[in-house]
Amino acid sequence: MEVKALTVEDFQTEVLDYKGTVLIDFWAAWCGPCKMLSPIIDQVAEERQDIKVLKVNVDEQQELAMKHKVMSIPTLVVYKDGEEVKRSMGAIPKSAVLELLG
Repeated sequence: MEVKALTVEDFQTEVLDYKGTVLIDFWAAWCGPCKMLSPIIDQVAEERQDIKVLKVNVDEQQELAMKHKVMSIPTLVVYKDGEEVKRSMGAIPKSAVLELLG
């Protein structure tokens, strides 16, 4: 599935109203660990057609990052049927990302 940028304007539709699993990657262009994690997120999105993968650039979407209490990046947040179920901070290997998704 294609990785899509998430904004505060489409959060309700893309995440809260979505029936299924959503993986959100909070990142920034200047963040080294984010650059390491990004290709892994892209691989997961390609391999797991059953989940929706969204990315939030914290510099462009500060309100969304603050609303989700993102204190460090990268932060991965997993939603299932509109509810946050898991969260991870820092760069993690692909196996850990897949484990987050259950």
